[in-house]
Amino acid sequence: MTAHARVGVSGWRYAGWRGDFYPRGLVQRRELEYIGQHMSSAEINGSFYSLQRPTSYVRWRDSVPDRFVFAVKGPRYVTHMLRLRSAGTALANFFASGPLALGAKLGPILWQLPARHPFEPEVLDAFLASLPRTTGEALEIARGHDSRFEGRTWLEIDADRPLRHSIEPRSATFADPDFAALLRERDVSLTIADTADTFPMFDEITSDHVYVRLHGSRELYASGYTGDELDDWARRIRSWTDGSGCPDGVPRDVYVYFDNDARGRAPHDAVALESRLTGVAIG
Repeated sequence: MTAHARVGVSGWRYAGWRGDFYPRGLVQRRELEYIGQHMSSAEINGSFYSLQRPTSYVRWRDSVPDRFVFAVKGPRYVTHMLRLRSAGTALANFFASGPLALGAKLGPILWQLPARHPFEPEVLDAFLASLPRTTGEALEIARGHDSRFEGRTWLEIDADRPLRHSIEPRSATFADPDFAALLRERDVSLTIADTADTFPMFDEITSDHVYVRLHGSRELYASGYTGDELDDWARRIRSWTDGSGCPDGVPRDVYVYFDNDARGRAPHDAVALESRLTGVAIG
């Protein structure tokens, strides 16, 4: 089995990156194209705050190379407002809003829980059971969207592909063996999140892939990663992709996203980590 590591950033439209990571004079509509020249992935986080339009997903898809993969952050309406309960219509609206337009460039879906959300086994299991495991299943769910979205949906797929999910809890109550067991049963990955000790870091391997979010090791969303810290993350990632760091010895695909964007460190750290893993910088 050949496993791959993909490294990128959480979002890409940040004013502070212009004239720093992005060359001076680069027009905003070409910023994602520039990301695609220097990284192998990006996390779409605008979908967390509000449902995006299919035209946006199509534009993003067409802005990056074929090798590029997007992770998509599930809506906070599902995770923070509904708190994973009675989410059927909300899931339909989300999947109808355009992520399926990414086609072969659609990677895992991230579900980030608020710190106030405790581990509720029955609620979580019911939610995970409702998630589509293929793009074909996602399409069937999407067809159940409500009437508000008529005329602004994407209801087609070019192929029926596997669909991965990852969950990022932020409550210490998830430090429960039953939680990891539940994720293994549902084949959902447990996000490994570095949050400068603000929230717990969970690091069990529970699925066929590993999802990592690097929010800052010393200051949440702000601090950059030192060379030694990036070396350590590169070693861990290699151990997952070659299987030596996995409990069953089976290699895993790895998705890594830097979210330490407050001071513009995220894209620089992403490029530096990617070059450590590949031996060369993409571009």
